[in-house]
Amino acid sequence: MPKAYVIFTEAIKDPDGMRAYAAAAAPATGAAGVRALAVDSRPEVLEGQWHGDQTVILEFDSVEAAHAWYNSPAYEQAKPLRHKAADTNAVIVTGLG
Repeated sequence: MPKAYVIFTEAIKDPDGMRAYAAAAAPATGAAGVRALAVDSRPEVLEGQWHGDQTVILEFDSVEAAHAWYNSPAYEQAKPLRHKAADTNAVIVTGLG
């Protein structure tokens, strides 16, 4: 089963709010076995326009595991903190293999 990746782009409006979100999301993220592959506040744009000033890439064992984490009751509690602190985009992409 191929790995899955959740990619966030974030335009942070409230750094303290994002720290509160990170603390609130940590239990759900740890319980789901999420692996943070990259957190970059200065991504290098090669083509086109890029939204936000921070990019986060998370790895999951499968697309189903990514959905289970994103829709889990524990993560549902953290999401509003992120939405309040930043304008975000998020996608799930499926790995090769």
